[in-house]
Amino acid sequence: MSVPARRRAAHAVAALAAACAWCAASPSAQTEKASPSPHAAATDSFDELYAKGKRLNDSMKTLTARFTETTTSSLLTRPLVARGRVAVERPARIALRYSEPDARTVLIDGNTMTMSWPSRGVRQVSNIATTQARIQKYFVNGTPGDLRREFTIEDRGAGGDRPNDYAIAMLPKRKQIRENLARLDLWVNRTTLLLDAMKMTFASGDTKTMTFEDVVPNAPIPPGSFSVDPD
Repeated sequence: MSVPARRRAAHAVAALAAACAWCAASPSAQTEKASPSPHAAATDSFDELYAKGKRLNDSMKTLTARFTETTTSSLLTRPLVARGRVAVERPARIALRYSEPDARTVLIDGNTMTMSWPSRGVRQVSNIATTQARIQKYFVNGTPGDLRREFTIEDRGAGGDRPNDYAIAMLPKRKQIRENLARLDLWVNRTTLLLDAMKMTFASGDTKTMTFEDVVPNAPIPPGSFSVDPD
């Protein structure tokens, strides 16, 4: 796997970790109250969604779902579609197990990310302490104001072809992040306030979209789910 590909993969998993942290975060940021002064409609809507998600998901400890990942690139003649399952365990464990078109695994356990792709002979272990610290700071322990200092937030209201979702776009302000990840789009279910889909647009113009089905909060997680070779 090339260095740019590894960076895109790392940013993709980091974006997923951030989104999961936000949609299943602790209620520590609930104490911030909306300012009584008038705001733009987009700002009010984003603040409201953020607060609702914190309130309704404060009891979530685990989550499982099926996912479909679609990758587009100038190097591909057609989109690459992969499928698998994801398991999340708070505060900092995520397992992505791909089953199609071939088996591979991406694990986050605390500050360590492990990528295993047997058919390509890839097994990589990375320290992601800095990324995890940012996720905790801005998505778990932060406020809407903290996020706006790091991202330009575009609240697009109804989700276009996803009318049952809130649609939000997040554009990084830091040059270091923009050099890899240009934009993160999130579609949050209006009823459950869980993540239905996310799309990462990279600086190269490549994209990676993940959609989620059969999402089960507080699902039992089998032993060994957060090891590369589960029992």
